[in-house]
Formats: sequence, C-alpha cells, structure tokens
Amino acid sequence: MRISTELAKAINDQISYEASSTQAYVAIGSWCERTGYNGAATFFFEQAAEENTHMLKFVHYLNNAGAEAIIPATEKPKGNFDSLESTFQAGLKSEQTVTKLINNLVEIAEREKDRATYSFLQWFVSEQIEEETLFGTILQKFEIIGRDKLAIYQIDQSLASIRSEIMAKGDSQQPPAN
Repeated sequence: MRISTELAKAINDQISYEASSTQAYVAIGSWCERTGYNGAATFFFEQAAEENTHMLKFVHYLNNAGAEAIIPATEKPKGNFDSLESTFQAGLKSEQTVTKLINNLVEIAEREKDRATYSFLQWFVSEQIEEETLFGTILQKFEIIGRDKLAIYQIDQSLASIRSEIMAKGDSQQPPAN
C-alpha cells in the first residue's frame, strides 16, 4: 500500500493536532487536580490517553503505508482556566476542530480514491460523533444542574459515569488495527 504525498502530509498534520490535544488535556487535567476537581481531572487524563492512542493509530498507519510519520514538538498548552465549565468548552471546541480535520482527511481520501485510507478513517468519523456528544452532554449539565458550588460538585462527581455511559454507546465499534 502506498499513500500520496498530500494525504501523508495531511495525516502528519493530524498527528501534530492529536499530540497537541494530548498535551492540552493533560494541562486541563492538571488544573482540575490542583483546583480540587478530582472527577474532572480523571476525565481529562483519560481524554489525554485517548488522544495519544489516536495519534499512535495515525503514526502506525503512515508507517505501514510506507510514508514517514513525523513526530512533532508541541507548544505549551494553556494551564489555567476560569471555571470547570470553561474546561469543557475548550474540550468541545477542540473536538469540533478534530471533526473538521478528520472530515478533511476523508475528503482527500475520497478525491484520491484511496479506499484503504478512507476505510481506516471511518472509525475516527464515528469516534468524533461520540466525542462531541460527550462534551455536549457534560456542558448540558451546567445548564440543567446549575453553576453554584453544589452543582459544580455534583457535575464533578458524575463525570466518570457520564463518560462511561456515552462511551459505552459507541463500544460496538472497535478501533482500527495497526
């Protein structure tokens, strides 16, 4: 299997974004931990691990396609936030950007009639639906429960179960093989 130069570059750009997302979620998790939001800290550290796994999937895919996976340096992520809600707003914005980037990769694969890459990307398309739903569901909690101290405490405590519920809905689809 060979992959075009354009598609390899676009996937390397995705690798870079996934690496930055990993670091951003670690930074958010660290802020949450320092601030006493232990549920959110666990949530964001798990998100970071997931983004790292996504990055590695792209690295393996390029390597197996005979292209060079370029491992990027990343910029220092934001380390302070105004509120717990703002961390989830940042997460949703990041996931919406990833969705656009994945859709762009799909468009390139379609245009080039690269069916192998197109097939590989379908798991990521489904994954992004789950990710945006997850962050949207959590942000809804602020609207439903509120933003006072007790509401924020309840949201923080519920994060593990919210993540499990949303992610369980998508468990029927397994990640692509290396």
